Amino acid sequence: MINDQTPTVFLVDDDPSARRGLSRVIRIAGFNVMAFASAEDFLASPHHNGPGCIVLDVKMPGLSGLDLQAEMTKKACAMPIIFVSGHSDVPTTAEAMKEGAVDFLTKPVDRDHLLQAIRTALDNDRAGRQAHAELEQIRTKLDKLTPREFEVMRFVVAGLLNKQIAYKLGIAEDTVKIHRGRMMSKMDVVSVADLVRLTQKAGIEPADPDVS
Repeated sequence: MINDQTPTVFLVDDDPSARRGLSRVIRIAGFNVMAFASAEDFLASPHHNGPGCIVLDVKMPGLSGLDLQAEMTKKACAMPIIFVSGHSDVPTTAEAMKEGAVDFLTKPVDRDHLLQAIRTALDNDRAGRQAHAELEQIRTKLDKLTPREFEVMRFVVAGLLNKQIAYKLGIAEDTVKIHRGRMMSKMDVVSVADLVRLTQKAGIEPADPDVS
């Protein structure tokens, strides 16, 4: 069994000789590899939560490579995909890349090009996982805020002073200071610049300072 935290290359290709050859190249390069004869077999396999990427044939019986890409998009699975194909099909290549494929390689696949594409895909996957983990941490902090603390936070990132926030909310400045202190503590930041960075990553818009 492959450890979920070990980077794994998932190879999906209906051609037995291609599966054997590509699996050997990938394994010799030091990567874990799991091979599947169809998109359906891949979808039916146990879910892999760890880092990885997919080397995916375009044209297969049943679900095609593009079908599998679409299915993974629907399931919000962000594992990077490298397409391989026996034909250089510009429209298919364009569609695959538009939907986020890392690369599109033509068979017979160049070994060095494949391994470089895999390294790039794994780097992308690692960066995506780090960003997702950071966003989850930010959301956990945001969930601790009271509605009033959240409101104060949006004014703070908009650049308003405590007395201005107090005027906007119709409360005492000392009360704003209390809410602001608790909010900064719960968000685990010591500066407005750090708070702005977190709210931007979470997609939270500053309050409109012109709205009373």
